[in-house]
Amino acid sequence: MSASYILVLYYSRHGATAQMAQQIARGVEMGGLEARIRTVPGVSTVCEATAPEIPEEGALYASLDDLRHCNGLALGSPTRYGNMAAALKYFLDGTNSLWLTGELVGKPAAVFTSTASLHGGQESTLLSMLLPLLHHGMLVTGLPYSESALLETKGGGTPYGASHFAGTDGKRALDEHEITLCRALGKRLATTALQLESRR
Repeated sequence: MSASYILVLYYSRHGATAQMAQQIARGVEMGGLEARIRTVPGVSTVCEATAPEIPEEGALYASLDDLRHCNGLALGSPTRYGNMAAALKYFLDGTNSLWLTGELVGKPAAVFTSTASLHGGQESTLLSMLLPLLHHGMLVTGLPYSESALLETKGGGTPYGASHFAGTDGKRALDEHEITLCRALGKRLATTALQLESRR
């Protein structure tokens, strides 16, 4: 039997979403499961552009098998005009075979995002990322207000998922509340996956 894990799948252009993925992975491990961190390649405007099969740095590229065999999913993207980045949507658009076989049905999922401005569409991005997960029959786990950092944050943080305010230059580091909420989301995802598994 293969190891149980939560897939932390993200796209990151300038590194902020990747930093969130690391914190969510820590939360997953605090919740008692392995975190498998994966990314997706960028989308090119050049016809037939190719990227190496293994990235030069950072996480490995995700495969459908990573998604197929996970016990839960944390999905992350920077905000692009109130929506997820094209690279992540491109990957999700290629998951039709998993949808046809219902392989993600009943698995818990959560979303996270980073944006350059406080009101730059982080909540609509999170909601848009949930749509394909709902079509796959996944169970949404957000952040409850029992997480006090959700009430205290001056940066990112929403009940729909973890978020980060990166600043207009993209260089603002994750603050204490954002880190707390990322870890809380990862932990909640792991504990939910374990509870669901124990009832099967």
